Amino acid sequence: MVFERVFNLSANGTNVRTEILAGGTTYLTMAYIIFVNPTILAAAGMDFGAVFVATCLAAATGSAIMGLYANYPVALAPGMGLNAYFAFTVVPAFGGDWQLALGGVFLSGVLFFLLSLSPLRERMVNAIPLSLKYGIGAGIGLFLALIGLKNAGIVVADPVTLVTLGDVGAPGALMAAGGFMALVAMQARRVPGAIMLTVIGVTAVAIVAGFQSFTGVAALPPSPLPTLLQMDIAGALQIGFVSIIFVFLLVDLLDTTGTLVSVAQRAGLLDAEGRLPRIRKAMLADSTATMIGAALGTSTTTSYIESAAGVDAGGRTGLVAVTVAVLFVASLVLAPLAAAVPPYATAPALLLIACLMARSLADIDWPDVSEAAPAVVTAVGIPLTFSIADGIGLGLVTFVAVKLLAGRPGAIHPAVALLAAAFTVKLALQ
Repeated sequence: MVFERVFNLSANGTNVRTEILAGGTTYLTMAYIIFVNPTILAAAGMDFGAVFVATCLAAATGSAIMGLYANYPVALAPGMGLNAYFAFTVVPAFGGDWQLALGGVFLSGVLFFLLSLSPLRERMVNAIPLSLKYGIGAGIGLFLALIGLKNAGIVVADPVTLVTLGDVGAPGALMAAGGFMALVAMQARRVPGAIMLTVIGVTAVAIVAGFQSFTGVAALPPSPLPTLLQMDIAGALQIGFVSIIFVFLLVDLLDTTGTLVSVAQRAGLLDAEGRLPRIRKAMLADSTATMIGAALGTSTTTSYIESAAGVDAGGRTGLVAVTVAVLFVASLVLAPLAAAVPPYATAPALLLIACLMARSLADIDWPDVSEAAPAVVTAVGIPLTFSIADGIGLGLVTFVAVKLLAGRPGAIHPAVALLAAAFTVKLALQ
């Protein structure tokens, strides 16, 4: 049987039916990205329809490579957090040049690919202090929360206090709040596809109430040409863009490593020493997906922690990821439905993801203030500077300074010291 030969089903204690059902479960938990990602990147001036196609194809291609090449039940799609960084930090900082930002994503994928071929990958991941890794995860979550609240109109700009409470009685704010409460309740009840159901539910209410237009559910896919192969690679090679590429690379590297280990552990796929077999293949699959995604016209494509849902449903092999790939290809005809989704309908999804990502704060070594303080600076710095790069930089500088002043220079990895010094120079020159 072909599936048995390609995915080693029996050796992994599974079968075709279980794998396909697990793939469907994973798809339902992450399909919200086909609505959310185009909405976020459209805010950066990109064509909504083209980004929709790029999102579906990037997810399909990345998942297929992960399944067929690395044989892991891990699906990929454009990552949350990195798409917000792309749209709300990088593109505005460079005058709305999203082609330049795509070039940066592509180059980060190239570097990730090269790192995956060398032992530097592990060293780079290990160099970042554990406390800062937790702070980065929580900070990106808080960043998504701020964007979600802004999209819902619950939080608005204020000239005196910077941010303040918006008109919570407005229809969009009310629907977003109601959607979030319903989503959390469904999540607590372990309802499959709760996020996607919430996005579609809020959109349906908005359409019925007359706040949103609706042209249909399915149609031929939009043209991908407005974003296809539009990345400006030469422009992204400029000196001022180096830190941007590094952030794309670092966050993708940390996110991918954490997701792969977490999902593999849940599936019982780690070896006796707790290591991930075929990690090089998995990393190469992820980095290749990032390059392909940038070429198609979307922000960084990465491994999804939602893959754990498919593992919980019994998935153990790459057939899960291949099933997800097929379903994302099928999603290409849902462009009219995606276009009908208002920003406040995706706000509940952003807020829930923020809540889940904020859990990493619990893992910080709170009794050691020299570890906790830099982590908190990172977590708070990312949303308050509206920049993942600046938040990470502030955390690195704080970590190095605190450890030196506390008389613990041995706790500072040379790579961390170098990164902190580079960020300090960047701050001094800007």
